[in-house]
Amino acid sequence: MQHITSEEIAEMEKLFRLNLINSVTGYKSANLIATKSEKKGVNVAVFSSVTHLGSNPALLGFITRPTKEVARNTYKNIKENKYFTVNHIQKNMIESAHQTAAKYDEEISEFQQTGLEEEYLDNFYAPYVKQSKVKLGCEYVNEYYIKENNTVMLIGAIKHIYFDEGIQAPDGWLRLDDAETVAINGLDGYTLPSLLDRFHYARPGQEIKSFFKKED
Repeated sequence: MQHITSEEIAEMEKLFRLNLINSVTGYKSANLIATKSEKKGVNVAVFSSVTHLGSNPALLGFITRPTKEVARNTYKNIKENKYFTVNHIQKNMIESAHQTAAKYDEEISEFQQTGLEEEYLDNFYAPYVKQSKVKLGCEYVNEYYIKENNTVMLIGAIKHIYFDEGIQAPDGWLRLDDAETVAINGLDGYTLPSLLDRFHYARPGQEIKSFFKKED
């Protein structure tokens, strides 16, 4: 098994280090975050840092880097207008989704440049990605500065949820492989996860039970 120390990581070529550290922590969520500016129009960008924070209240978070040197249109629009959408990336969207990472000028919409379609649902301010099969309408509630690497964790409250009929189990759980939701490996690798099993709530001293495997 290969062993790499922190000293060796620090000495690595930049791109090699980026690829290693971004992939070694495991698969990440693959989402498109869409926002709207009052003057510059709409923007959409791929994010691999969206994470669940809690279900009551329903909260999620994601990491952004609001530096002065590089325009961060997503962060700027959310700070101005408070609303954004989180849209799952599906198997048939990966090329268009990845292209949103390109550094377009603020007044240029990634929707127009990539073939992704914007749609508005239930009078929500920010656009959704029409092709996405799972999408969330969110409202900004807070942010936390992370001084160790000059990033911000932005917190959003989930106000609306949309998903294709047929992927939800009776207990509320969404089977994301049926929606062909992808995950991200590193910075630029897209993978389609395959569900192996699903288990009932684990308790000490009790046998692990599967939702899918029938008892003998």
